[in-house]
Amino acid sequence: MPLTQPLRVHELSSEEAALYRTLDPTRIPEHVAIIMDGNGRWAGKRAMKRFRGHQQGAESVHFVVETASRINLPYLTLYAFSLENNLRRPKSEVSFLMKLLRSYLVGNVKRMQDNNVRMAYIGRIHELPEEVQETMQWAEAETAKNTGTTLTLALNYGSRCEIVDAARLTMQNTLAEAKRRGISVEDLLAVDEHAGITEDSLSAAMYTHALPDPDLLIRTSGEMRISNFLLWQIAYAELHVTDLLWPDFRGLHLLESIAEFQRRDRRYGGIGQVETDEELPDPAPVLHG
Repeated sequence: MPLTQPLRVHELSSEEAALYRTLDPTRIPEHVAIIMDGNGRWAGKRAMKRFRGHQQGAESVHFVVETASRINLPYLTLYAFSLENNLRRPKSEVSFLMKLLRSYLVGNVKRMQDNNVRMAYIGRIHELPEEVQETMQWAEAETAKNTGTTLTLALNYGSRCEIVDAARLTMQNTLAEAKRRGISVEDLLAVDEHAGITEDSLSAAMYTHALPDPDLLIRTSGEMRISNFLLWQIAYAELHVTDLLWPDFRGLHLLESIAEFQRRDRRYGGIGQVETDEELPDPAPVLHG
């Protein structure tokens, strides 16, 4: 649902405001997801340690979230820390990222309150260090009553794992429902077409069950990969790839991505606004030599 609180366009920079005025406010995407990529390369280009890139990347989050809140973007989801990051990065880097996450949350709850931003998370959160989970829960509780942009951080997240977890939960729910009715799973599936694994039941069991599917997926750093992010949810999302490294990405670039989104014709498998009632000929037979 579109947000109803007043727009804060007057808080945009002059350059952002000029670009915003070119947009159709009725076609702002409901949900934007971003693969934040390029922190390490940003640091490497400047002969800095990788952690400097991560620190600067956290600063970019500030700018992008504030711009999103000022234009009443309902949902913003950021790919902050993947399951693969947790498994394959050096332990020292993972430890630094966890400290940076805690620092970001503690240092920015007031800014989130000022911008009416609500915190949420997706991923295998229970596998993160306990002190990190406690800080996350605190920030979520502190911002729970905010009614503006919902900022969701994907942490220890992998989309294939999410789908597996959703399938397992759906199976558990199916077994529980069959037991409640006192019938076998086979009989339950025979009499209830909504039982078992369906698109609706899987969607309801995803980490993102409280979020609409993304309309727009942005990836920074120019890489042409989805990187195991929201594979189920982005079936009809528009993709926008920018060569900018994440530490250089700002609110202006978010608006540029939305402008590109609005120039596209989203057909969902149809033929757009072109209508035809022309009679089509029967297809010619396919001849095999």
